[in-house]
Amino acid sequence: MQALLQLLDHERRGRDAALLGLRDAEGSASQADAQAQALDTYRSQYVERWSARFRQPGSAALLLCYQAFMDRLEQAIAQQRAIVQLAHERLEQARRSLLDNERRVASVEKLIERREQQEQHRAARREQSRSDEIALAVHTRHNATPPTTEHGELPR
Repeated sequence: MQALLQLLDHERRGRDAALLGLRDAEGSASQADAQAQALDTYRSQYVERWSARFRQPGSAALLLCYQAFMDRLEQAIAQQRAIVQLAHERLEQARRSLLDNERRVASVEKLIERREQQEQHRAARREQSRSDEIALAVHTRHNATPPTTEHGELPR
């Protein structure tokens, strides 16, 4: 039983570590999502701001700078989407890991519960056996004593 309790302790530590890993992955995924959202918002605001500017006459050099910046911004957004995808894959992996660890803990707990029930059952059988032996001894003693009458013992 001691070995099972040590195993349970080990599995619980593994589960706790997996839970911390999940929380860390959730934080990373949330941060990546927020960064992607911020880039999308910045791009929308930038396009809106410069769209009004391009309605007025301007230089071709300014347009080229705008296009070059937008290309770099689109690259950054694409890179951030890849980071978001990776963060969500790690999050799912962390969820699966936690679930596997929780299953192992539950399995060991169930095994310990069964062993305890088996031990209780064996103890109950031992107690019943002792009670039966005592009852048999009392019955044997009672039947071994010769019956008595008013005048004493009966002849044998």
